[in-house]
Amino acid sequence: RSIAVWGPIAAVTFIAILVILGAWRRISQRHDQKDFVQKTTQIQVNVATAQRDAKPKELVLPGTFQAFNQTTIFPRSNGYVKSWKVDIGDNVQAGQLLAEIATPEVDQQLAQARAQEEIAKLTADRWRDLVQKNVVSKQEYDQNEKAYEAAKANLQQLEKIQGFQQIVAPFAGKISARNIDVGTLVTAGTGNSGTPLFSMVQSDVLRVYVFVPQTNAASMREGLKAKIIVQERPGQDFEGTVTRTAGALDPTSRTMQVEVQVPNHDGTLYAGMYGQVKFLLPDDNAPIVVPADAFVFRSQGPQVVTVTNDNRIHWQKISVGRDFGTQLEVLDGLAENTKVVINPSDDLVEG
Repeated sequence: RSIAVWGPIAAVTFIAILVILGAWRRISQRHDQKDFVQKTTQIQVNVATAQRDAKPKELVLPGTFQAFNQTTIFPRSNGYVKSWKVDIGDNVQAGQLLAEIATPEVDQQLAQARAQEEIAKLTADRWRDLVQKNVVSKQEYDQNEKAYEAAKANLQQLEKIQGFQQIVAPFAGKISARNIDVGTLVTAGTGNSGTPLFSMVQSDVLRVYVFVPQTNAASMREGLKAKIIVQERPGQDFEGTVTRTAGALDPTSRTMQVEVQVPNHDGTLYAGMYGQVKFLLPDDNAPIVVPADAFVFRSQGPQVVTVTNDNRIHWQKISVGRDFGTQLEVLDGLAENTKVVINPSDDLVEG
């Protein structure tokens, strides 16, 4: 009776144990197979991240130094040089006396004008008394009054011309040329019609004009720093600042004029010198670049091998721009911060 009860129970238990052992073995085999497949399909590769080339670009352009202010001084009245007070190389202040011009003709005209003005004033005063007494007409009085005003205006004009006997500096600077001597006959005017007396330059701050190509024009802005290199000053870099730009391109040369101002307190630089202006230009629209050894050219065109977020291989077609030697510019087909494989081989299979 005991065997009849426990016999079936033992048989069922034995069969259950066999089933459990068989299932465990099958699961273990599948797990080992999965690990084997995973180990045999995983590949180790070296990657780099595609980034924008944000480092500043160096641009070197030729430029010519010009004085901040520069002028040639001409006389405002005819005469001859009575004396000169400054010479080449002298530093002068604004309003400083540079020379004196003797103008005998103007002096004579001024004396006559004073006499005429005095007579016209006396005549006008007399006619004023007479018109008040109704001895003369109002029209006659007005004519004499206008004659007095004309004589007075002529006197004031000649007094101003006589004031031009003193030649003064229009601004603070340095005398760069003296074209006169005592006794030199001078003629009023400008350019070819007058006698140049002095030439002046203000070079405490110098202007340097450069012409920037169209490709770099957008990066030029006021306040941009620049370095000035002059061959005659080896080992010295002079600091400059962009103060203004033309804001338009020359349709012939496709360049934009840019002004750079350079401090020159110690007078080391001279107006008229030639130098080179070096800019470090930030590229607001910098291209994406990848290492050159990540680039592959296949029958489908230029490609790179990328690693996706789920660690899968993907062959990506790209458009290539400029070649920078160790890097290539990618115009299209690749997003920033994408991982690309270095030195990819044909063994890398899609997926």
